[in-house]
Amino acid sequence: MPSEPDGREAPDGGGGAPDRKEKEGASDRTVAGHGSTVDGPPARRWFKLRSLSRGLRARLVVAFLLVAALSALTTAALTFREARNAILKRTQDTAVQTLRSQVNTRLPDVPFPPDRAALTAFTHDLDQAGEPQRWSTYARYKDEGVAAEAIPGGAVPPKLAEKVHKGVSAFQRVEDRGEPWLVIGLPVTFGDNASELSGLEVYARMPLRGEEANVQALVQAAQRGALPAFAIAIIPALLAARGVLRPVRELRHATQKITEGELDTRLKVTGGDELADLSRTFNGMAAALEGNVAELRRMEANARRFAADVSHELRTPLAAMTAVTDVLDEDAGDLDPDTGHAVRLITEETGKLARMVEDLMEVSRFDAGAAALHLDEVDIREAVRKTLQARAWEGRVTADLPEGVRARIDPRRIDVVVANLVGNALRHGGPPVRITARTEPREDGEWLLIEISDGGSGIDPEVLPHVFDRFYKADVARARSEGSGLGLAITMENVRLHDGTVRAANRPEGGAVFTVELPLRRGGEQA
Repeated sequence: MPSEPDGREAPDGGGGAPDRKEKEGASDRTVAGHGSTVDGPPARRWFKLRSLSRGLRARLVVAFLLVAALSALTTAALTFREARNAILKRTQDTAVQTLRSQVNTRLPDVPFPPDRAALTAFTHDLDQAGEPQRWSTYARYKDEGVAAEAIPGGAVPPKLAEKVHKGVSAFQRVEDRGEPWLVIGLPVTFGDNASELSGLEVYARMPLRGEEANVQALVQAAQRGALPAFAIAIIPALLAARGVLRPVRELRHATQKITEGELDTRLKVTGGDELADLSRTFNGMAAALEGNVAELRRMEANARRFAADVSHELRTPLAAMTAVTDVLDEDAGDLDPDTGHAVRLITEETGKLARMVEDLMEVSRFDAGAAALHLDEVDIREAVRKTLQARAWEGRVTADLPEGVRARIDPRRIDVVVANLVGNALRHGGPPVRITARTEPREDGEWLLIEISDGGSGIDPEVLPHVFDRFYKADVARARSEGSGLGLAITMENVRLHDGTVRAANRPEGGAVFTVELPLRRGGEQA
């Protein structure tokens, strides 16, 4: 009788795992994309689509779909593996049991020792009995070669034969010319306990095309079911993205409002998740910012009011001091040298103090919004020349001024602008100091450009962003300043009143250059 195995063993000892390279349903797949063209899409639409594709919503949807796809693929792979193993195991068990039953039924008719004719008849009967399984059988007795050393259609796998020689029933899945097959080997034993090997071995080879077709049908069914599920997953993905992005959008809008100065903006806090914590943190930050800004504004207002009050209070005593120093200065030549020097020093320092007070008063008017323009039609060349003449700078400054250029400006304030910039170049720069003017047509009308340059060492790049700050003195970059530190700040405010701009830079050939840009006609005015 065929021996009853203690447990099925694959020839490789892997508990029924095939000793061959199997195709586990894997295949190379290519997905063909369908290209489409749109005739002349607007660049704005394309940019918007690109922005959406890179936005958080798109990334959340893609991440959600990837998780859904990964879960579906993992489930399908596990289901496929378990289903395949279950189908093949059922087929293997059925085939082994059927073959063992047929061998036990026909074995009493086989004489021992069997000859070739007996084995041929034995295998022929097994083939007919196994027609439903479509197997082909082969039997051999010891090493006498009473039958061919091959199953019809293929050779016996060596490892399978080795297991059967040892008295162990075994099976192995193999692939032959791209088709799967199951090879079964049964040893025949004698004795009461079926422990003595008779030397007779029976092998069967059966196709697994039907089982593989069933497995492929499962794969196709899984694929057909996965595609609709993947499409349906887009709906919860969009809903989830919307739920996550709504507080993010609200946070963005609130941040934008705060940027625009609406410091009382707050977010509505709902729930207890991380986004709710973020909203609470934002509200706390906004409240702290509002308080700090209010305090800074209060301190700034107090500082401006203090400067204005002090400046106003100093004007009267300074006027008296100036009058006295002027009288003393006239008689300084008749005094002894030490006293004359002291009188001139007092006169000089009193003048500096008076100019500082006037600058503080001017800045206070700018801060209070009380500075007003008194426009007049002015010839630019004559206006600049008067400024240079009034300060005796004509011999120290080279002027290149066009004739016939007239502009609607406040003569007093432009005089201050030119005087501050030229004086700054003379004190802190080096010769030659040059002032040029020209007009430039633009989309919004004609503009006047005034440039004051010097031949000094230029302005330190770290100082450039601060040259128009109040009380800022570039002592490191230039000679020690004797002014109040308000001249360039006042210059910038005066230019702004004319809807113009002023900027500072260094020339490539050396030295600093200040450029004033003013509209010849302010908005709506006609020449």
